[in-house]
Amino acid sequence: MSEAAPLAASRSAGSPWIIAVLVALATFMEVLDTTIANVALPYIAGGMGVSQDESSWVVTTYLVSNAIILTASSYLAKRFGRKTFFLLCLGLFTLSSVLCGFAWNLQVLLLFRIMQGLGGGGMVPVAQSILADSFPPEKRGQAFALFGVAVVVAPVVGPTLGGYLSDNVSWHWCFLINGPVGVAAMILIGLILKEPEEVTADRRKQAHGFDVVGFVLVATFLGALELMLDRGLEDDWFDSRFIMVTAAVCVAAFIAMIPWEMNQKNPTVDVRMLASRQFGASFLVMLATGAILLGTTQMLPQMVQQDFGYTATWAGLVLSPGGLVTMAMMFVVGRLSGKVQPKYMIMTGAAVVAFAMYDLTRVYANVDFWFFAESRMLIGIGLPLIFLSITTASYNGIPPEKTDQASALINAARNTGGSIGVSLAANILAHRGQFHQSRLVENAIPSNPAYQDTLHQVTNYFTAHGSSLVQAQQQALAWIGQTVQMQSSLLAYVDVYWALMLISLSAIPLALTLRKVRLGGGAAMAH
Repeated sequence: MSEAAPLAASRSAGSPWIIAVLVALATFMEVLDTTIANVALPYIAGGMGVSQDESSWVVTTYLVSNAIILTASSYLAKRFGRKTFFLLCLGLFTLSSVLCGFAWNLQVLLLFRIMQGLGGGGMVPVAQSILADSFPPEKRGQAFALFGVAVVVAPVVGPTLGGYLSDNVSWHWCFLINGPVGVAAMILIGLILKEPEEVTADRRKQAHGFDVVGFVLVATFLGALELMLDRGLEDDWFDSRFIMVTAAVCVAAFIAMIPWEMNQKNPTVDVRMLASRQFGASFLVMLATGAILLGTTQMLPQMVQQDFGYTATWAGLVLSPGGLVTMAMMFVVGRLSGKVQPKYMIMTGAAVVAFAMYDLTRVYANVDFWFFAESRMLIGIGLPLIFLSITTASYNGIPPEKTDQASALINAARNTGGSIGVSLAANILAHRGQFHQSRLVENAIPSNPAYQDTLHQVTNYFTAHGSSLVQAQQQALAWIGQTVQMQSSLLAYVDVYWALMLISLSAIPLALTLRKVRLGGGAAMAH
């Protein structure tokens, strides 16, 4: 495969870097849509006359459909050809994005989001194989650094762009913005990217015996898992009949999937790969990376909006400096990937991200914008070290005919890890917030001298500013109540960052289990 890829590249296009930019742009749009709608949910709920809980299905449906199509993308890319399948996915994604912007009720919006997730989910793994075909092995590291920018920076840009559009234009433009970009990308990719017919025909010969049962089982497992993780907190977990049924379906599909896939000649998911030391450890590290990436991307803007009064635009801007650092680091790491073993870069990156999480545990009520931005910049240094190194390590020792499987599994790990991270963070936030509030309220009682002294001082403050004594006492009680709520919220967020720090540290012993790989040939990636 390493010999065939440069041959294909020599006939695929005159400028592989143009292909890389276009493919990365399309991937950027797809990954962007995993987070761009998060800060727009209150606007969507208000615009469509539904509750914010109902509007959160806009995120859930996209993640579920995105995860499902990943497992079939390998077969479909071989069956239709990578270029054709990529353009079909990009076309479906662009069309459904525009339809989302014109949706007239929530049900229709959710249908279009499912279509958008199906189109977008097929693009990311195929983009990797297009890059592998367009570059010789010695330059793939830099090419995949550009691809990594799209995958890692897009979730960071999403809240910023979504917040700005929602605050200043309309939430509809969170989706409509994909229209002109998608059409332009389709035209340019169609004109520039050339896939030799003999290469396409050879891949079609490999597309035989689609594992329909395996696909249904894997799709059911991943879809139910994503659904359970995303809806668990809102539906009160196992006190909800819906969550119990979803969990039962998830477990049943998983139990049936393992023996079925192990006995198939061409399985949808080769579960034996996950049992190998090299790929299994890489899979787990990618799960942790996805959890950190999406967990912090969701929690940080939410915290500054909830407890520090930031607008959606400013909440997104908190992440922007980290995004710029990530972009720069991707190309630095692309250079380092040919000189430093992946295991050492993963360990370094995990330690940097863990330190960034520890730094966020120092949050208090009077910190400024740059406290959050600097912590995010630290994360922007660490994540690229992990992301590109996993890419290199995960394909080490994988035979050419299995690289399609490897790509789909690694991308599924990133998506699933992101859902796990967001769900874990949201649950810690909810339960620890209740715990801290109950402990703080224990001290806010009339028999506590400190409470009485605070109440007296705050009452005097409001009296000095023109309130009557009765009004001042009521305002003082309300102020104390708000302070208790804010402090309990901040302490809960601190607990979230401690948990994410532990997840980051877990990548270090996993990295130690990885084998050394041959350096200097770039990231050996395919679909």
